[in-house]
Amino acid sequence: MILKRAQDLTLWLLAGLHVLALLSFLIVLGILAPALAEDGACGGHNLLEDMKAQNPATYAEVIAEADRIPNGKSIFWKIEKPGLSPSYLLGTMHVTDPRVLRMPPGAAEASAAARTIVVESDEILDEKKAMAGIFANPDLTMFTDGRSLETLLSKDDLALLTADLKQRGIPLSAVSRMKPWMLASAISLPACETARKAENASFLDKQIALDAAAKGKPVKGLETFAEQLSTLAAIPMDLHLKSLIETIKLGSRMDDVFETMTELYLSGNIGLTIPVLKRATPEGGDEAGYAQFEELVVRQRNHHMADRAAPILAEGGVFIAVGALHLPDREGLVELIRRQGYTVTAVN
Repeated sequence: MILKRAQDLTLWLLAGLHVLALLSFLIVLGILAPALAEDGACGGHNLLEDMKAQNPATYAEVIAEADRIPNGKSIFWKIEKPGLSPSYLLGTMHVTDPRVLRMPPGAAEASAAARTIVVESDEILDEKKAMAGIFANPDLTMFTDGRSLETLLSKDDLALLTADLKQRGIPLSAVSRMKPWMLASAISLPACETARKAENASFLDKQIALDAAAKGKPVKGLETFAEQLSTLAAIPMDLHLKSLIETIKLGSRMDDVFETMTELYLSGNIGLTIPVLKRATPEGGDEAGYAQFEELVVRQRNHHMADRAAPILAEGGVFIAVGALHLPDREGLVELIRRQGYTVTAVN
């Protein structure tokens, strides 16, 4: 059934949005972007609004679940400790949507006033450095052991993938050795987002880093792209393959997923994101799959980023911009930074 594992799919795609800022640099987009962005049109509608109108009981459950998530109602936080200049933490989306690039009130001013800018990976500033890091570990993005999508997918799934690629003007041979997460992430992007990426538009994190570098400010990263890719590589291959096929089957419905995520982000109520997506499809999802995603892609990375941010925060005057899903919950960055002795309060 098309939506049987839609929860897993949306979670993997969330990982793509919030882990893979590097997707903008991948050579594969040179192959895919023209085919994926022919009309450049934006679409999609808010699934939460549909839920509110069509299933008020489920809507009430979602709101109640989100209300129980600590630190889930803001994407912009002030970090304070006596004797230090204030620092700030901004949750981001790695997208080029102009609505996202505007940032919440006060964030642009805080970024401009900061002495140091911190992003997930400072490799976003240097395309050559980024590509060198990726190609130093080719097995993280490509099959290098003789396997391919042709050998791993069932006959029916391979036929579905081939037909979809043909409609896009992409030969299977051009992508058959590509890891499925990379292809799924690329073809799931809304046409307008792909069109902007093809024109080298900056996503929010990159724009913050570029502005800081232009002013001579230090820009520091908390991870490398290779580390981010290794996180995805730890997710079982069968789940990646299923997510690729589900991406194709869902088609334009993914526009609704992206629009929902974007509107929740803009509202600041980021704690609603996972509860909404877990219930946004009729068949629900796999709790074990979500637990694995949460452990590998969110919780472990939260701790790594908090540990690496600690000596930078100790200097004061820091502006940190990382994917918004890393902020909420008991082991999110807001709470982990508080455990380091800081007062962390929501702005606006």
